[in-house]
Amino acid sequence: MPDETELIGGQEKRDIIVVPYDLTWPEKFAAERQRIIGALGATARRVDHIGSTSVPGLDAKPIIDIDLSVPDVEDEPSYLPALRRAGYHLRVRQPGHRMVRTVDLSVQVHVCAQGSEWERRHLLFRDWLRRDAADRRAYAELKHELAERDWPDMNAYADAKGTLIAEITARAEEWAGAVNWMPER
Repeated sequence: MPDETELIGGQEKRDIIVVPYDLTWPEKFAAERQRIIGALGATARRVDHIGSTSVPGLDAKPIIDIDLSVPDVEDEPSYLPALRRAGYHLRVRQPGHRMVRTVDLSVQVHVCAQGSEWERRHLLFRDWLRRDAADRRAYAELKHELAERDWPDMNAYADAKGTLIAEITARAEEWAGAVNWMPER
């Protein structure tokens, strides 16, 4: 976790549970997408389903991850009050990234600047895993293995996936260059 990270509410210990892919996850994303667009209007430049729940067939924690791209993530007054009114609460503040989530912790919205490296990296990782069965399998296996361990918080679990994520990302970047990749919607 970078030194510049502020965890609103401090460190949290949570059980890490990885479940088989759930066919309702895209519907849950669609409902949250409408909620976000309804709250932000044109400030929401992109609202994309990211993370493992966005990859058909991939086992995941049952948490819907969403990438919300705005003109300037550092300009919190332009989006954060509206997201709060819509039921999202600020959890993480980092340079170039904010994360808000629902009270029941079932949805995490990662706010970044439109066209940022944060946006690109997460959309590329998602699009690659949707195409590559071997990396999808390897990622699922690692997540199940790590879920068996006791973690001080979800961030430690996420950090433990870093080496494999870097390897997968390198393959995704090679593919992206070869096909002139553009993010799916």
